Amino acid sequence: MSKRLKIGILRETKNPPDRRVPLTPPQITALEETYPDVQFFVQPSDFCCYSNEEYEYLDIPLKEDLRDCDILLGVKEIDKRTFIPGKTYMFFAHVAKKQHHNQDMFMAMAHNKLTLIDFERLTTDRGQRVVAFGRHAGIVGAYNALRARGITTNRFRLKPAYQCHDLDEVWAGLRKIELKPGLKVLITGEGRVSSGAVETLNVANIVQVNPDEYLNREFDIPVFCQIGPQHYTRHRSGIDFNFRHFARFPVEYESIFYPFARVTDILITGHFWDPRSPHFLTVDEMRKPDFRINIIADISCDIPGPLPSSVRVTTISDPYYDYNPHLVSEEPAFSRPSNITVMSIDNLPGELPRDASQDFGKMLISNVLHDLLMGVESPMITRATILRNGQLTPKYSYLKDYLGK
Repeated sequence: MSKRLKIGILRETKNPPDRRVPLTPPQITALEETYPDVQFFVQPSDFCCYSNEEYEYLDIPLKEDLRDCDILLGVKEIDKRTFIPGKTYMFFAHVAKKQHHNQDMFMAMAHNKLTLIDFERLTTDRGQRVVAFGRHAGIVGAYNALRARGITTNRFRLKPAYQCHDLDEVWAGLRKIELKPGLKVLITGEGRVSSGAVETLNVANIVQVNPDEYLNREFDIPVFCQIGPQHYTRHRSGIDFNFRHFARFPVEYESIFYPFARVTDILITGHFWDPRSPHFLTVDEMRKPDFRINIIADISCDIPGPLPSSVRVTTISDPYYDYNPHLVSEEPAFSRPSNITVMSIDNLPGELPRDASQDFGKMLISNVLHDLLMGVESPMITRATILRNGQLTPKYSYLKDYLGK
């Protein structure tokens, strides 16, 4: 039987290159067995975490020109010069918040009359995301925080996660480190990212305590605490915290985060932040004598955002810089003890690309691909469709000014 639907797996074009893939070679083979009327093609790549030979070994065709494919799958933002007019694209577009750095790409998509299905917008009826790399972002982000701690204290050495073969090697290295008694680590957020960070801290034998204990006690062992917005914000008029209300009206809330900053050594951010929400800290607060945080792993990476110290995105190959709160300026990483060392990588799962890709592919297959490959009308896919043939869908009409003329 002839193949009716052709799916192309794109080579990543964002710079620096991302090594992840939306589907692994074994997953593609399994999908072709389940859906015999669907065929996959893969753009060859010299840097992908799965080599060209791994695809060829499983008889998955490599193809540079994907113009005869119906649907094109990628991971990160796509070079606007590579768009094929009239096609359907699925990737993390990062345009729904009107991100300035992706505006030209988005306008090019509309110009080329593309259909855009954004991975980030694939949700259940209750708004829960069904595909994400968040767990591995949390795992690697927390690992990088502990690695920075080893560098600043000179007590232990962890090699970069991207130099590890896989997650098992990351865990093995973590189990060998010794952290100073009394160390306090704070995680913000209660979703996939923060859960991944918790995994890392558990492997490093850091003990979890509740917020009250964390704020009011010192310990003779390393400890961590995980908090949500109910712990670090409050309504300006004093009404009891309600998450639904906070999500709808974040501007009505103020930060009460500073007490945590007085007792924390390492801050790991895994929260979702709305630009209308209060900032966690001010520049003046970060200058106070009792401000204790000296390492921030900003996994959430909102720039500009709730942390004055997050001034730019860092990279996997150059993950850290120092923030001088008194001069309000960036300085070289680990340059002076009074500085705050910051990690703000925005593609952390790329440090463990094979593990992250495998988990992501499982979620994509379980939650999305059946309807997509069978052409079934899917409310989930409809909710995630930002452009259809170059036109904004009704849900995303608010992007009209962002899209321009």
